[in-house]
Amino acid sequence: MLLAVLSAFLLAIVAPTVHRVTGAYSGWVLAILPAALFIYFASFLPVVGAGEALRFSTPWVPGLGIELSFWLDGLSLLFALLITGIGFFIVAYAGRYLEGHRDLGRFYVLILSFMGSMLGLVLADNLIALFVFWELTSITSYLLIGFNHEDAKARKSALQGLFVTVGGGLALLTGLIMMALVSGSYELSEILASGDVVRDHGWYVAIVLLVLAGCFTKSAQVPFHFWLPNAMAAPTPVSAYLHSATMVKAGVYLMARLNPSLGATDLWLILLGVFGALTMFTGVFLSVRSTGVKKVLAYSTVMALGTLTMLIGIGTEKAILAAMTFLLAHSLYKGALFLIAGILDHEAGAKDFLETGGLRRSLPITATLAALAALSLGGMIPMFGFVAKELLFEAVLDAPMLSGFFTVLAALSAIMVVAVAAIVGIRPYWGKPVKTPKAVQHEAPPAMLAGPAVLASLGLLFGLGLAWVDKGLINAAAQSVYGTPVSAYLALWHGINLPLMLSGVSLALGLFLYLNWERFRRLTGFMETLSKFGPERGYEKTMDGLVWSADWQTRILQNGYLRYYLLTILLSTVALLSYSLLRYGGFPLHFDVSDVRLHEWVIVAVLLLAALVSVTTRSRLGAVASLGAVGFAVALIYVLFSAADVGITQVLVETLTVIMLVLVLFRLPGFLALSPNVIRLRDAFVALLVGATMALLSLLASSQRYYPSIAEYFIAESQPSGFGRNVVNVILVDFRALDTLGEIVVLALAALGVFAMIKFRAEDRKE
Repeated sequence: MLLAVLSAFLLAIVAPTVHRVTGAYSGWVLAILPAALFIYFASFLPVVGAGEALRFSTPWVPGLGIELSFWLDGLSLLFALLITGIGFFIVAYAGRYLEGHRDLGRFYVLILSFMGSMLGLVLADNLIALFVFWELTSITSYLLIGFNHEDAKARKSALQGLFVTVGGGLALLTGLIMMALVSGSYELSEILASGDVVRDHGWYVAIVLLVLAGCFTKSAQVPFHFWLPNAMAAPTPVSAYLHSATMVKAGVYLMARLNPSLGATDLWLILLGVFGALTMFTGVFLSVRSTGVKKVLAYSTVMALGTLTMLIGIGTEKAILAAMTFLLAHSLYKGALFLIAGILDHEAGAKDFLETGGLRRSLPITATLAALAALSLGGMIPMFGFVAKELLFEAVLDAPMLSGFFTVLAALSAIMVVAVAAIVGIRPYWGKPVKTPKAVQHEAPPAMLAGPAVLASLGLLFGLGLAWVDKGLINAAAQSVYGTPVSAYLALWHGINLPLMLSGVSLALGLFLYLNWERFRRLTGFMETLSKFGPERGYEKTMDGLVWSADWQTRILQNGYLRYYLLTILLSTVALLSYSLLRYGGFPLHFDVSDVRLHEWVIVAVLLLAALVSVTTRSRLGAVASLGAVGFAVALIYVLFSAADVGITQVLVETLTVIMLVLVLFRLPGFLALSPNVIRLRDAFVALLVGATMALLSLLASSQRYYPSIAEYFIAESQPSGFGRNVVNVILVDFRALDTLGEIVVLALAALGVFAMIKFRAEDRKE
């Protein structure tokens, strides 16, 4: 299982080489891996279909007891099959769609890494591994959306998607850690088996809000829905993969996965149900109003994501079964329709539905496949989409709360979905021919038709043969989400009932809406004005605020003046130290100056006087001499307190420093009074404040002793262990040998630098 997940990353490494070697066939060659992975995961269908779950584990951080574990049950298997199965067609499709593109090799690297990231996400059992793969999907999708990096719109859309999803990811990380702490495990399988432990904990509300923040941003729920349509700046294969089987459904996957542990509460139902229903209606409404080929499909994906979220929130047995059925149906028809949208662009140059019409003669196969996929999107019998729509109506009618609210929005959304299906399945191919931006010469090549043909056909085959996907796949996935075996089943015909009548009404009104599409768009034109005050506007204002904040910070804190940097650092240090001292113990000073002798006071007075002269004199030579006096006074203190060797070292260092500074500085002019008195007084105050704080800290440190002194140990072990009577030398050479060696290396490097500067001649530098 580990190799299956990592294989996509391994192939991504060599993908550019494979592309150079195989040329036009590179898409088919690289697609062998997702095909093989699909077969591998399909081999688990009998076991998982029987209700079993498989766990695979590999040591990851053994010292901390962390494993890289994977969990395969009905839900993860459904996603794995979608990721690899649709991934096969996407990679093969991209080889022809981007044929001749200079960066096709880079595209393969990104799309395969994206595939591996999504596979790891849906299979991960360890929460940390899940989050790592979660963020990898954000990073790889960012690179894919911005694939055409020379296009400013693509770069902007990629950044928008990255900021929104990564921001939610940070909240998700906090929620996952809290959930692990509450349940006592970082393994999803153990958390879900813990029963009501998380639901009964006081952190439950916070965990739900944090987790849903990550899921809602990832799966484009209102008010975060705006980034998904903008992600259409990506190449069509990316859009098809993103919307059908991968990233945008990651949030849906996680909500479904955590439903047994976090669901079945009023909070869960209200949050997921209400936001999901609003997202469903908002997405389909904006889809009907749009004319761009990929925009219409993108907003309909927002609708589908909202529908799935709402159904998971409702949480009944029938709602969960409807969610899994709708998930599969949507993946099939949406993958097909996006790939068909790429064919329209590739063959006719059409990016807007207003630029299309009458293409059934020049693109007969594409027209047939588009109609087949659109029938499933619209929920027409006997398509698999019809089964999903019937279950959707049954679920909202039986919702434990807000049933009327969910039913009304579901019915209105169903009406507009039929109109959307007609827009994408009828308008481009029927009616009066329209001159397209690019004259259609021929039908799309087989590599581009294979994906839509298989996916659209499966929508029909699964509708007619529900037994192929019911017990072995859909029911197993529903059982994983519901937490217990599901008794409900799929059926193409449930008799004449209210859901069927709602379907019939939605079909009739949806076709009426399609016939009056232009009028509907004119009547709802006020939405263009309202959209200027929507969530995307809030995002733009937030980004403008970040830029303003960065500009302010640069001007105030990072302005290039060292003195301001020092002031900020020093004052921050003083503030933090003062707060800590006042908050956690005050000033418990315990020291006695009664035994300080007169000559020691004299040395301190000389030291202070020399320091004062060094900062007030206008002579550079005087300042150097005063600093030397400070150093010699310190050396004298060392000597008086029996540290003669340290004192000698101090004298040597001060002497050499004074000599070098005098040789360099005596040729320079005197100091200039460039700063006003107010600034100099400010600097003096800050200097005194910092000095007083550090002196106080030193006194506190020296007056408090929490452990016995190690001085006695050094004195006792100096002779027997270090073979020396000079304790200080033994400490430096033996007890702290590596520390001393490091200091010697630093001094040696500094000496080499000084030597290099002395030997450097400007005229020796060659241009």
